[in-house]
Amino acid sequence: MKHLGKQSKQPKNPDIKILDKVKNPNAGKNFVVRLTQPEFTCLCPITEQPDFAHIVIDYIPNKWIVESKSLKLFFNSYRDKKSFHENTTLEISETLNKLLKPIWIRIGGYWYPRGGIPIDIFWQNKEPPKKAWIPPHEVTPYRGRG
Repeated sequence: MKHLGKQSKQPKNPDIKILDKVKNPNAGKNFVVRLTQPEFTCLCPITEQPDFAHIVIDYIPNKWIVESKSLKLFFNSYRDKKSFHENTTLEISETLNKLLKPIWIRIGGYWYPRGGIPIDIFWQNKEPPKKAWIPPHEVTPYRGRG
């Protein structure tokens, strides 16, 4: 563990090396882990204005689960990164998919409106197992939605 129980500097750029994974003590059981970051930020690559999102990640772990402090540092490392909503959402999902190699993973990036248009991005690696209970993504209400 690089971060848990230790003082950690805030990383300047997102990198898979920030993330720690721990052995799943319940391997073989189809349970869903939900990770939520309601105050995610990055920068618009054109205007350099801050963009805000509510990120919801659901996954069914295989051998690994992500350690939450390292995930917080990973999310925070986007604060000064210039990236479009689509790129950011897909980069987060692909990084976690590569790190964890879960049975199933999906992400919802619910981006707060700027200019009156909210942009929501969704990705999943494959269909979930048939007997797994998958909770719906329900991020409501947030600014600009009625």
